[in-house]
Amino acid sequence: MFLPVLLSTAVDGQTGKASYMTQATSTPTQTSNATLSALKCKECGAEYELKATHVCEYCFGPLEVKYDYNALRLSVTREKIQAGPNSIWRYRPFLPVTTDNVIDVGTGMTPLVRSHRLARRLGLNKLYIKNDAVNMPTLSFKDRVVSVALSRARELGFTTVSCASTGNLANSTAAIAAHAGLDCCVFIPADLEAGKILGSLIYSPTLMAVKGNYDQVNRLCSEVANTHGWGFVNINLRPYYSEGSKTLGFEVAEQLGWELPDHVVAPLASGSLFTKIYKGFQEFVEVGLVEGKKVRFSGAQAEGCSPIAQAFKEDRDFIKPVKPNTIAKSIAIGNPADGVYAVDIAKKTGGNIESVNDAEIIEGIKLLAETEGIFTETAGGTTVAVLKKLVEAGKIDPDETTVVYITGNGLKTQEAVQGYVGEPLTIDAKLDSFERALERSRTLDRLEWQQVLV
Repeated sequence: MFLPVLLSTAVDGQTGKASYMTQATSTPTQTSNATLSALKCKECGAEYELKATHVCEYCFGPLEVKYDYNALRLSVTREKIQAGPNSIWRYRPFLPVTTDNVIDVGTGMTPLVRSHRLARRLGLNKLYIKNDAVNMPTLSFKDRVVSVALSRARELGFTTVSCASTGNLANSTAAIAAHAGLDCCVFIPADLEAGKILGSLIYSPTLMAVKGNYDQVNRLCSEVANTHGWGFVNINLRPYYSEGSKTLGFEVAEQLGWELPDHVVAPLASGSLFTKIYKGFQEFVEVGLVEGKKVRFSGAQAEGCSPIAQAFKEDRDFIKPVKPNTIAKSIAIGNPADGVYAVDIAKKTGGNIESVNDAEIIEGIKLLAETEGIFTETAGGTTVAVLKKLVEAGKIDPDETTVVYITGNGLKTQEAVQGYVGEPLTIDAKLDSFERALERSRTLDRLEWQQVLV
């Protein structure tokens, strides 16, 4: 039986090191069909080789992948994409890999659901739900970024992969590493939900449960990455990893009939997902796959960890770190790496960034479940609650084509709604007992419908 290894944040780089774990070796992988050309600093524009590095050595800005858009424009068509696999790898030319030997576990191409009952409840006419609660293999959008990161890690010669995680990323890294035959060591805060701990342990990684919050976990992982030379998907592999989120933009554009929406509402943790959906839309416009239009970007945070929302409201171009205190642990990042870029996108597109409290998050989870039959985790509850808040404030036009992103499954965070969804009616195995209980339930239903009409 595998158990998490408890660590304090003061543990040195040698603690818990498994003897079988090895560093990367140099592996030539470049092929003629690759469209990525360099890593480029988002701040100063300095360019770097396509290696496992994520910070500019001149200005300490973050690095991202640069592509040859002229080559993409000449080679990619809608027809070629549609003829590709039913996964994120149909968009392979837009992803940072250099060979065809990718890790494809059926990730992506999740449903874009036209909402009727939730839309009617909110007074919206064209609401769509991008449902990554059913993404494979671990029921969250993190499967996208990890599939890309581990494909690139394997190209770079890594045999051990790792991550700092609030839960979903650990699940995904452990699962996809198991599929690919890579050694895996993942790091999580020790107070994580039980479902997410089990959701990693089942794949038999080395699981480090750190006594501290996510930001402390992340700092420890940066030290381990420097000491051991492992492939950390959201540290030294971050430029490649984050590109996987673009597929949430690509899929929505394709599923809307090769058109962009008018407004998107997405959760904000580090801010990376938000910025990469934006980049995905931009890239499709750049190569001529869709017509350009203004898409408003609105972000959702929990009040107990809302450094990006606070920066937006105070019109700041910097993030003030906070100590997380919310049930929405999967988006509880107190010092978000891409926060300033998320604020910039929301501002320049005419969007908004809002926060909601834990009670509103629970109501958001329940609202989505009872109107659309989708059980989301706390991040999705946050997003739905912010969507509702924006509608009530008149910040979403009822006739806009609006897409709300649901990024994880509620089975992972059942503790959040326990005690808020009622109890079963316990009856005897007799017809009259059933009839009495049925009448009781109908009376309760009538009282509820008097308050909320659908």
